[in-house]
Amino acid sequence: MILSNPKFAEHGETLAMKGLTLNCLGKKEEAYEFVRKGLRNDVKSHVCWHVYGLLQRSDKKYDEAIKCYRNALKLDKDNLQILRDLSLLQIQMRDLEGYRETRYQLLQLRPTQRASWIGYAIAYHLLKDYDMALKLLEEFRKTQQIPPNKIDYEYSELILYQNQVMREADLFQESLEHIETYEKQICDKLMVEEIKGEMLLKLGRLKEAGEVYKELIERNAENWYYYEGLEKSLQPSTLEERLQIYEEVSKRHPRAVSPRRLPLNFVSGEKFRELMDKFLRVNFSKGCPPLFTTLKSLYYNPEKVKFIFSLTGYCSSFCFVPENGEKEPPTTLLWVRYFLAQHFDKLGQCSLALDYINAAIASTPTLIELFYLKAKIYKHVGNLKEAAKWMDEAQSLDTADRFINSKCAKYMLRANMVKDAEEMCSKFTREGTSAMENLNEMQCMWFQTECAAAYQRLGKYGDALKKCHEVERHFFEITDDQFDFHTYCMRKMTLRAYVDLLRLEDVLRKHAFYFKAARSAIEIYLKLHDNPLTNESKEQEVNSENLSAKELKKMLSKQRRAQKKAKLEEERKHAERERQQKNQKKKRDEEEEETSGPREELVPEKLERVENPLEEAIKFLIPLKNLIGDNIDTHLLAFEIYFRKGKFLLMLQSVKRAFAINSNNPWLHECLIKFSKAGMCVGSTNLPEIVSKVLTQEMQKIFVNKNLESFNEEFLKHNATSIQHQLSGAKMMYFLDKSRQEKAIAVATRLDKNMRDKNTLTKVFEALLDGSFGSCHTQCEEYQAACHKLFPFTSAFMPATNEDDSSIASVNHTAINHDLLSNEI
Repeated sequence: MILSNPKFAEHGETLAMKGLTLNCLGKKEEAYEFVRKGLRNDVKSHVCWHVYGLLQRSDKKYDEAIKCYRNALKLDKDNLQILRDLSLLQIQMRDLEGYRETRYQLLQLRPTQRASWIGYAIAYHLLKDYDMALKLLEEFRKTQQIPPNKIDYEYSELILYQNQVMREADLFQESLEHIETYEKQICDKLMVEEIKGEMLLKLGRLKEAGEVYKELIERNAENWYYYEGLEKSLQPSTLEERLQIYEEVSKRHPRAVSPRRLPLNFVSGEKFRELMDKFLRVNFSKGCPPLFTTLKSLYYNPEKVKFIFSLTGYCSSFCFVPENGEKEPPTTLLWVRYFLAQHFDKLGQCSLALDYINAAIASTPTLIELFYLKAKIYKHVGNLKEAAKWMDEAQSLDTADRFINSKCAKYMLRANMVKDAEEMCSKFTREGTSAMENLNEMQCMWFQTECAAAYQRLGKYGDALKKCHEVERHFFEITDDQFDFHTYCMRKMTLRAYVDLLRLEDVLRKHAFYFKAARSAIEIYLKLHDNPLTNESKEQEVNSENLSAKELKKMLSKQRRAQKKAKLEEERKHAERERQQKNQKKKRDEEEEETSGPREELVPEKLERVENPLEEAIKFLIPLKNLIGDNIDTHLLAFEIYFRKGKFLLMLQSVKRAFAINSNNPWLHECLIKFSKAGMCVGSTNLPEIVSKVLTQEMQKIFVNKNLESFNEEFLKHNATSIQHQLSGAKMMYFLDKSRQEKAIAVATRLDKNMRDKNTLTKVFEALLDGSFGSCHTQCEEYQAACHKLFPFTSAFMPATNEDDSSIASVNHTAINHDLLSNEI
């Protein structure tokens, strides 16, 4: 109505406000048009600049929004709302210096508001200026009128946050005095005791610390951290004194597991046998499924493993009498067999493990745990189809159990049964929606990372990349979702949780899910760069030229049938999509588009035919380099990208960082030789003189006057018992000199008894198939047969069963297994 009046049709602030309203209705283009028009008509209006910033913020363009807010503040420096909005964006972008300045202005303008003080104090805390943060918090605390005996949650959180800042500043004495002073006003009594125990230990007041940890153990006798604190405070000088601590707790808490389990970590010999005997008897009689998981960490010690087996040996004979003298329950033998199956599986003796689990299943064919373990054993031997079959059997015993359903879906994905896995998950997803879409909405990243790996093995690179990008979007959304908490946490005084959230968000992409997705995406983009996907129609045109009339007619008929089938499938999918869209349109419009704007649809065909795969790979690489620099694979993936881009200094940076982490890594060895060979091939003439000089100096430190052949031979000699290292050395032998193919294959396929890491044999088999050693069909078959004798259950080494299966399994098929053989239980 205002704009319809000719006098005010060009009024800048009103145009801007109309744009803001249109933006809230989802009309982005019109909104920007009106806001920009308003800004042009009144460029000196802080309202126009503020509204323009709000539009940029709604599109997640935070840097641009900050510029708009700063322009608005130049025109109205004391505007509270603009200052608040600016501070939110600054903390979101971690501009901590700017955030501190903005919060200071807000404190000056509104010194009576709680958020002004808290926000300013948090800014100093995040900048690690603990003294100033503590002064501000104390000044604010004094303004709170809370009676000494009254418990107020928000005041309690303020005191605990104040104490956290003291502990981070290493003010141990002050922290202890502070927590004792305000103890009665703190809601979280457990946290008070834990802080006291920690601070007393730091101050060396061991006797008092011991009393605190004893009280904590009385409260929770299963917390390992409390026992660690108790040991530090009591400082036992002998093994007997150390054991006495746990015996006393065990007498007071006879049902507690921790005081009986923890001594097994540090005792040995006959004492270990005695304690382990008691521990096993109780758990076998009671029927404790997670018993093996509890003891698994002891398997690093071969002596303890022998004791465990000798004890379970007499248990399996079912002739021992329990301590209470009562008759042994019949289920005891079942749990002994269950434990022994896990024991032998851990030791790699899969035949024995299967014997024990089959005996257990024969006696009790309705126990889910038994089928679950059988599937696990088959997974560890590399037979994924069989593993998925037995996990499916397990879930069929209880179709309402979401955990076993998820495990079954995961095993199906490992066996490349993507459709079956989706159907399995659909039992617990929303009706009327495809399982894939619903799992994506729920940010179910374990499914998406496994799905991406399955598609990658199947060669469906577009679908795999779609899953990787979906995972990447989840991490973006999680980062973006913190925006709402900047005001909420200060209003609700959940300050400790808020600081923890900010610190988590800073390292969010360190998470294993992101690393898996990023690694898969980078590997696929590297493959697409090396072997770009060709246009199918062009390929068909080329092939048709060389065909006879009869063959051409047959091919065209086949194509028509395929097109008809594809059309029917597309129509079915389209109808399903329309139905799903009707069910979800309202939700998507209201939730997704309004909060994060419309997202570009991820189309597999577009993703796998991207113009510059290496640039896309770098997008996934950057967070890994920033956050996961301590993982050698990060730098080796970086090398593979820069190697293809021909960036020598970046290649050097990658290998140097990897070399500093593990100089004997087999993949690094391959990278070093390829890098050195590439440098020689390019020659100093094609590189700037300073670059050549740097490369020569730095590589000299690694190779130490050795040529590439002698460097490789020394690597092989130094790692004579490692299959993985021998494979890398053999690959490089062939890479450097193609005439040494026979020798290289002999090195890679050596199967001596003293060779370790035999779980990587499938990697050797894969290398023989993928052309790393040229054409070697005969050696491949011989190696497959030899490995089949060692691992009769591994599907990659099984002989072909029909004409369609070649005598050598496909590369994708072996790729399934080499990861699985290396998995721990």
